[in-house]
Parts: sequence; structure tokens; C-alpha cells
Amino acid sequence: QVQLVESGGGSVQAGGSLRVSCTVSGYTTNYCMGWFRQAPGKERERVARIYTSTGVRYYADSVQGRFTISQDSAKSTVVYLQMNSLKPEDTAMYFCATARYCYGATPQENDFDTWSQGTQVTVSN
Repeated sequence: QVQLVESGGGSVQAGGSLRVSCTVSGYTTNYCMGWFRQAPGKERERVARIYTSTGVRYYADSVQGRFTISQDSAKSTVVYLQMNSLKPEDTAMYFCATARYCYGATPQENDFDTWSQGTQVTVSN
């Protein structure tokens, strides 16, 4: 059974950085990992995705150039979302999600069958 454990997040001032990580069990190599976020009163939105077999990445326009999704070079079951130059509008609950394969050019929630419990990221002015 595939499971995810997410860690990291927290509170930071605008312009700061945070990193969240997601550890998958049930997959060892070649899987799709994505991050989504949901702010209060808003719909969940896609943030980033990586297909570990090819390294192909996707970023939402809103985070392009500020966020980086990567796989741990030593631990193939760990994926990071490095968030730099954070803005108050990045404040949300962040969820990682995984599936055996990545589908299409743009990640959709229905592509993923296992989700994390979520971690809060708060960016203040």
C-alpha cells in the first residue's frame, strides 16, 4: 500500500524560504509526485509536479522561478518542494500527492491516488 508522510512548512516573513518534504512508501523508483495547495475559501490548486523516472517537472505560473521540486539524490523515496521568495499569497495548506505515472502536461487532482495529510505554510508581511 502506498503511503505519504509530509513534513516541513511553517511560518515565515515575505521574501523568506521554506522547504516541505514528502516521503513515499510503496514506491522505490519511478513515480509521479505532485504538490497542491489550498487557501481558506479557495479551491485547491496545482503547484508543481515531478516524474522521477525522467526528471520532467511542471510548475504553476504563480510559482515558476520561485519554487523548485526535486528528488533527494540519495533517498529516492523523498521529494522536496523548496519555496523561495515567498509571498503572502502563498499562504495555504500544502498537500503532496503521488501516483505511479504522470499524465498529461498539466497535473490534475484526479491523476493522483494517494495524498498526504497536508502541512500549513503561512507567509506574513
